[in-house]
Amino acid sequence: MPHRGEDREPWEAKGALMSERGVVAAIVGPGHIGTDLLAKLRRSERIDLRYMVGVEPESAGLARAAELGLRTSAEGVDWLLAQDERPELVFEATSAGAHRVNAPRYAAAGTQAVDLTPAAVGPFTCPVVNLPDQLDAPNLNLITCGGQATIPIVRAVSRVTEVPYAEIVASVASRSAGPGTRANIDEFTETTARGIEEVGGAATGKAIIIINPVEPPMIMRDTVFCAIDPGADREAVRESIERMVREVQVYVPGYALRAQPQFDEPRPDWGGRARVAVFLEVAGNGDHLPTYAGNLDIMTAAAARVGELLAERILERRVVRA
Repeated sequence: MPHRGEDREPWEAKGALMSERGVVAAIVGPGHIGTDLLAKLRRSERIDLRYMVGVEPESAGLARAAELGLRTSAEGVDWLLAQDERPELVFEATSAGAHRVNAPRYAAAGTQAVDLTPAAVGPFTCPVVNLPDQLDAPNLNLITCGGQATIPIVRAVSRVTEVPYAEIVASVASRSAGPGTRANIDEFTETTARGIEEVGGAATGKAIIIINPVEPPMIMRDTVFCAIDPGADREAVRESIERMVREVQVYVPGYALRAQPQFDEPRPDWGGRARVAVFLEVAGNGDHLPTYAGNLDIMTAAAARVGELLAERILERRVVRA
């Protein structure tokens, strides 16, 4: 997949603030997602991003990381956990299968893991919804791109009124859907649906993904449908949605409503429920991934946000111990 960034100043020019006394961290998986995350984490004053590892010696991501001063290896997690100074945080952007193998090793090493795969070894985590409850978890799972985009909206509705059913449709550009996404459509939909229920607060959730081949590539678009009580306070629902969008925009600036929430009157085939429909778009930040790849960017942005707060917690503990 093509990426941006080759024709502009090095990433340091965008405000990288490496801290020699920060929380030592590593990225496992030097593909496009891992490389985009590299750009984001380098801006942190709390995270000392020291390592990137993979399994392909000719990886462009490993080469880029080495150019930026990270210690890199194509010997994977074996090499990483053999280092004299092991990472306190690891961000895994490989595959669900690989993470299921690696997760017990991180736990045994005392390394807290942020999982960008659908492995779901640890609890589902969405920064604006439930991160404070997960800060001490040894492994945090970021669900899916569709989940990160839509679960906040489901939660915004469910904190105002009961949501017996929520359905989301995530539309992404074909160019931004790599072989991993295409090979794991069922896993994507099942994991996202679970997140809608467990984190979003819907009694029943359903997820659909559409891979759109249109050219030029479209940015990520999501539609969220929530069944609600006919007597629900619609203004309160609208205000809750708008507040949640602003909270997500803190770490995903390209996250936006495409239109005002639309309310539909009750229908018999909806069990007498009314419905609210929310229309979203997610543009990427253009760090490494192209701006149309908002579906990938929202995952790296969420990971960076989670990592920042985990690092803050670790540093606070250092002060207490001192």
